[in-house]
Amino acid sequence: MKLTMPRFDSAPVLVVGDVMLDRYWHGPTHRISPEAPVPVVKVDQIEDRPGGAGNVALNISALGAPAWLVGVTGDDEAALSLKQRLNAAGVFCDFQAHTDRPTITKLRVMSRHQQLIRLDFEERFDTDADAILASVRGLLDKVKVMVLSDYGKGALVNHQSLIAAAREMNVPVLADPKGKDFSIYRGATLITPNLSEFEAVVGECASEQELVDKGMALIEELQLEALLVTRSEQGMTLLARGQTPLHLPARAREVFDVTGAGDTVISTLAAALAADEPLANAVGLSNLAAGIVIGKLGTAAISAPELRRAVQREQGSERGVLGAEQLLVAIEDARAHGERIVFTNGCFDIIHAGHVGYLEEARSQGDRLIVAVNDDASVSRLKGPGRPINSVDRRMAVLAGLGAVDWVVSFADDTPEALLELIRPDVLVKGGDYTVEQVVGAPIVQSYGGTVKVLNFVESCSTTAIVERIREKSDR
Repeated sequence: MKLTMPRFDSAPVLVVGDVMLDRYWHGPTHRISPEAPVPVVKVDQIEDRPGGAGNVALNISALGAPAWLVGVTGDDEAALSLKQRLNAAGVFCDFQAHTDRPTITKLRVMSRHQQLIRLDFEERFDTDADAILASVRGLLDKVKVMVLSDYGKGALVNHQSLIAAAREMNVPVLADPKGKDFSIYRGATLITPNLSEFEAVVGECASEQELVDKGMALIEELQLEALLVTRSEQGMTLLARGQTPLHLPARAREVFDVTGAGDTVISTLAAALAADEPLANAVGLSNLAAGIVIGKLGTAAISAPELRRAVQREQGSERGVLGAEQLLVAIEDARAHGERIVFTNGCFDIIHAGHVGYLEEARSQGDRLIVAVNDDASVSRLKGPGRPINSVDRRMAVLAGLGAVDWVVSFADDTPEALLELIRPDVLVKGGDYTVEQVVGAPIVQSYGGTVKVLNFVESCSTTAIVERIREKSDR
């Protein structure tokens, strides 16, 4: 699976659900209370974080995506703290305030990074469903995805009306479900239960196949498009209509705290889908994000730089200079995930701006870009004495360092036709003043239904011209 960092800045998301305040009292513990066998914590730091649907919206905003949040709070200090923190993070809040109910608050007493006790302040809200629906309708034309963040606290009492309103506007609906009645999410685009929530509804799954079978049956029953089951240390399983089940391994290197991991999954998934990422890629990104967040304490938002670094690590294990046999294995894996292979070739003796722009455009023609490079002997035969300027190893190293290039391979023949027969790319790309018919290897690619495209180099950029200018200056 080829993961890239989406354009989150153009991916607005609406979150509707149970808003909470996660409050932390931190302090050292040096003695046991004389009143009872409990530790005494000297509180020296108070920390407030948005929780529940607030954490989902915060994660979306932290990725750089515009976020709107509709929920229910009390009319109190906790609600003010929530709104201030969310507004400061760039989240637009539309809260229904209840004067006779407290804002849901989870107070955790912490010492030396360990939770000693949690105190919950909450009463179920008597939510005005019509007012929530009106708020949502007023925002649907501004967003590309809607999330129902359901903690069963009373903010969501009209799931079907909200789903119907979003569907009327062609806005996909993702739901993080709660309880044993999943029928309230009927018609949603995708739901994201964890394994225990899933098995509470469909029954215990003794095998992978049973999980897949029961999951697909649930998709049909609830008229969903997809189902994502989060499975803790077993990773995630994505089931979707007409697609092969996708099992992703857990990414965490060290598990510190699983609080908020579900929020991270659905927020990253929603933002990626709003950025027009394919579903499988969006799930892959959410899996990476979950692996980051469970290495942190408490509810925590994943920043765009953190996710970008994780994506880059992922890319690093799948890119670079390969031999022909290694390349075939990599291509087989890529095709198993539905990725289109793009191929281009050349000497690439001196990498210049024309090459960089050309390779970026070539990469846009598919999911993976292979650059085949003439070895030194073939360059010498094609270009004459004094060429290549740079050895094949150096040329390949530079190409492999470009963000647009996935794999680099060398070939000894004067043409790449033998390599094309072996690789059978989906798209053959060549740069220069050619017609499609003049591209070497075009008949091979066209014979099995592949595409051949000719792209233009950046004007006034030419390796030959650069070499001539260097020689002229040297002669002078």
